[in-house]
Order: sequence, then C-alpha cells, then structure tokens
Amino acid sequence: MNSASTVKRLILIVDDDALLLQFLEELLGDAGYDTVAAASAAEAIRQIEAREPDLAMLDITMPGMSGLELARHLHEHTSVPFMFLSAGGDGDSGKQAATYGAVGFVVKPVDAARLMPAFEAALARADEIRQLRRTEANLNSALAAGRETSLAVGLLMGRFHADRNTAFEVLRDHARSSRRKINEVADQMLAAEEVLNSLHAAFASRIKPK
Repeated sequence: MNSASTVKRLILIVDDDALLLQFLEELLGDAGYDTVAAASAAEAIRQIEAREPDLAMLDITMPGMSGLELARHLHEHTSVPFMFLSAGGDGDSGKQAATYGAVGFVVKPVDAARLMPAFEAALARADEIRQLRRTEANLNSALAAGRETSLAVGLLMGRFHADRNTAFEVLRDHARSSRRKINEVADQMLAAEEVLNSLHAAFASRIKPK
C-alpha cells in the first residue's frame, strides 16, 4: 500500500474538463488519496484558502486565469507545491513548468499508467521541499537564538566539509539524543575547540622541527 494513502494526503485537481476531473478524482481516490476538484483557478484559490492541499495538479490552459498564472499565485502567496497537466507535448510547456517551480509535469491525454508514477514522484519531491523549508526555518531560528549555535555550525562545516543544513541537523540531533539544548551542546563544542587549540599551541612550542 502506498505510504501516503495511510495518512490521507489531500490533492487539489484543477481543470476545466469535467470528465478529466472525474477520472482523476476516481483514480487518486482508489489509490487512497483525498481529493478536491476545481474547474477554474478562482475556485482553486478558494479551495486553498479553506484548506491547503499536499499537492495541486494544474491544467496549464484554462479560460480566465491560466494554470501558469495560478502557479505564479501559489508560488508568491502560498507554500502549496504543484504539478502541471498540459495538452502540449512540444517541450515548451515542460520548460515553462520548470521555470514556474513545478514539481511534476504530465502531458495529456492522461492515463493511469503514465500519471501515477509522475504523480508519486511529484508528491515525493513536494515532501522534500517541505522538509528543506522546515529545516531552513529551524536553522534560521536556532542561529538567531544564540551566537554559540552559529559558531558551532560553522565549526562543523569546516571540520567535516558539510553544508549548512547538514551541520545544523547533526548538531540538533546530537543535542536531542543527549537530551540537552542545542545551545548547550554548541557551547561545549566551542569550549572543547578552544582547549584543543591551546594544546596545539603548547605542542607546537615544545616540538621543534627536525
């Protein structure tokens, strides 16, 4: 069973084709997802204001506000990830999808065999982006909370050639496993680093080069 189905992820489907909306709702519903449908961008925005979905599937070409315009709105005003459904297969729509930040892209006509793998990949990518956003928010909060954490993260980055997020996550996880505050662990790290630096200087003064 799909792991996402056990937690009933909500998928917003936006398309002015009523038959396609029904088909996608049935397909995703059978796969274990909750769905909500919108026949226009304006209706989609109302649905999102009521409850943000885990992923939005947007038809690119719709009367009124297009799927691309809706994507721009979602990018600027929400944190909803989205994938595109496009009637065109010339490559331009795919490039536009990437430019607008879509996590997936499927060319119509849509069939289950092609849609579901692309949908699952898009949902997984959406989850990765959410995790990165949470990590970044946690990181910024922690760095703002204390100079020690900021310095410790920098120390780990230099010592282990790690990126900023990885360094913070390792520091945070170590603090949790030892049931201490992150600033306490950071302060201990910095104190240990000072001791090691002092010992390094002491050894350097005693050991003469041959």
